[in-house]
Amino acid sequence: MNSISEVPKPHILIVDDDSEIRDLLSRFLSKHDFRITTAKDGREMRQAMTDWSFDLLVLDLMMPGDDGLSLCRQVRNESAMPIIMLTAMGEEVDRIIGLEVGADDYMAKPFNPRELAARIKAVLRRSSSSVVPDAGDGRPEKMMFAGFILDPVTRTLQRGDESITLTAGEYDLLIAFVDHPRRVLNRDQLLDMARGRAAIPFDRSIDVQVGRLRRKIEPDPKNPVLIKTVRGGGYMFTPEVEAA
Repeated sequence: MNSISEVPKPHILIVDDDSEIRDLLSRFLSKHDFRITTAKDGREMRQAMTDWSFDLLVLDLMMPGDDGLSLCRQVRNESAMPIIMLTAMGEEVDRIIGLEVGADDYMAKPFNPRELAARIKAVLRRSSSSVVPDAGDGRPEKMMFAGFILDPVTRTLQRGDESITLTAGEYDLLIAFVDHPRRVLNRDQLLDMARGRAAIPFDRSIDVQVGRLRRKIEPDPKNPVLIKTVRGGGYMFTPEVEAA
């Protein structure tokens, strides 16, 4: 008997109506220590989510029947599971809408499976609630700002008795702001801190994530006071941050 317990492989659900893409990703990702389940449409996706527990969803936006945007919205209404969208090259509007309804990251087709595997690992690493922050990073166990308490260990945000649900992308962006209060951060810096990757030309994903985060923490999201836009610079997190 092996006395060393095996670490369970992350379980990934791939939803795409293209059977070649499903087969390619299933074979490739299975070789990279992922468990893979595939679905060709919304019906199969919902059945799979009833039957199994998943760590991340890879979701194609352009599908017949229930499109990826409506499926993304359905999943996000019920779960904080990380979602990576697959979009057609150049479909910036779809990417922006997808991020607005709750996706955490996106990749444009055609894509390199190795890059998708790297993105999956990065999102899972950021979203894992089992990872306790390194005490050597100088970050307190809990942080307080503007009446909120942020717990990096449990990845939770509280305001009084209210628990505020954050997606993985929203949490990572908030951590970037909380770690750098009252400092102007440009979009490239925020994308690197929150996503671990460089920006591409005309990448508006950080702006979308900022808008979503504002809707959850700002008293009036249309007139933000906690996350201020700095013209020509980026964004500034204005509250004082203290150890809780």
